[in-house]
Amino acid sequence: MAKRTSVGKKEQKIFVLDTSVILHDHNAINNFHEHDVAIPITVLEELDQFKKGNDSLNFEAREFIRFLDKMSADHSLQDWLSLNSIEGGRFRVEMREDASLDAQKIFGERKADHRILNSALHLKENNLDKKVVLVTKDVNLRLKAKALDLAAEDYRFGKVKNLDDIYTGKSVVSGIASEIIDRFYQDGFCLPEDVGLVDPVPNQYFILRNGKDSVMAFYNAFDGRLEKVEKRLAYGIKPRNAEQAFALHAVMSEQVRLVTLQGIAGTGKTLLALAGALEQRRFYKQLYLARPIVPLSNKDIGYLPGDIKSKLNPYMEPLWDNLKFIQHQFNESDKDYQKINELVQQEKLTITPLAYIRGRSFSNICFIVDEAQNLTPHEVKTIITRAGEGTKIIFTGDINQIDTPYLDAQSNGLTYLIERLKGQSLFAHITLEKGERSELANLANELL
Repeated sequence: MAKRTSVGKKEQKIFVLDTSVILHDHNAINNFHEHDVAIPITVLEELDQFKKGNDSLNFEAREFIRFLDKMSADHSLQDWLSLNSIEGGRFRVEMREDASLDAQKIFGERKADHRILNSALHLKENNLDKKVVLVTKDVNLRLKAKALDLAAEDYRFGKVKNLDDIYTGKSVVSGIASEIIDRFYQDGFCLPEDVGLVDPVPNQYFILRNGKDSVMAFYNAFDGRLEKVEKRLAYGIKPRNAEQAFALHAVMSEQVRLVTLQGIAGTGKTLLALAGALEQRRFYKQLYLARPIVPLSNKDIGYLPGDIKSKLNPYMEPLWDNLKFIQHQFNESDKDYQKINELVQQEKLTITPLAYIRGRSFSNICFIVDEAQNLTPHEVKTIITRAGEGTKIIFTGDINQIDTPYLDAQSNGLTYLIERLKGQSLFAHITLEKGERSELANLANELL
């Protein structure tokens, strides 16, 4: 995708958008700055198949179609029309699919991808003064384009360039004076400059060390000081390491309204989020647990028998498993055990899909969204904008386990959220790295 460059003469480009880009971000057409954007007519044909339905893909398709209708007004879409961009970008619908180098002949059957390739090749042959670039989330289509000597790129708007640079929410600071550590245990806090920190990130967590002595702390941006973090018990669940203590602290903080927990399988993300929410239930009218419906096979929930509840149960089982694990920290006769059954029966604790969230508003709700790496940036935004007064939202997920087409570890909604909200006083994030599920699970994560 186009990047901003230094002031001066810039290479003019024509970016050809594939259907996958628009289904990923209906606003993509506005993100190419001063360059031209071409939409092959085949893309509009494919979008027509997505305009009906309640999924995010259907929403993206409808929004883009409305945008084209508004922008075209009384003009012909075969003309280059202004995008009303300060930088001077233009767009049009490309009707021609008759490149001299025929992708259909090279790749065989007449399919939509090949017609889109031909449109891009036609533009390349007839615009020798500009570089033509096919933009697609489809890896195989990019490879076909490159095989035809056509420049091709992934759509990278809002995408983290280097996964190693993703904010983890925690740091280890060594060489701390012993009197500073003593002060934490005595007073519970100190100033950032006392440990050599300059402009720490709000709600960032630290392990402060002096040899074998250490203390866990976080930066309270509201009070401008580092405060000690205790290993707290939450509805029978006790953190097993510093990362889990940080995660539970963020989940149970009254000042933090948005939390992201990222980590590999077995690090306790969902369990800690649920346990912390149950411990804080008196602050909320309801506890919502949700996850996107992303099957591992090609079949959707329509292939399963029964009503909507029985169709969704297989996808919600991981959330029920975590709830049962917490419940079994107590005897069946204990009040805490019975309380969970009561919350479920009274629908004060609800496990639900994300499919029908658009248009709703949640006030005084604790909303846990599991498997958030399978959401697009737009879906994440849609969820957060549903938050009313007193609502807290917790996203959990593993950016290395993505089941949604056209998303990857860099472009998914969870990664996007972590990077965009870093530094906000209402936001806290922790990356959990140490697996605590079992030795067998840790072995699988390390060697398989």
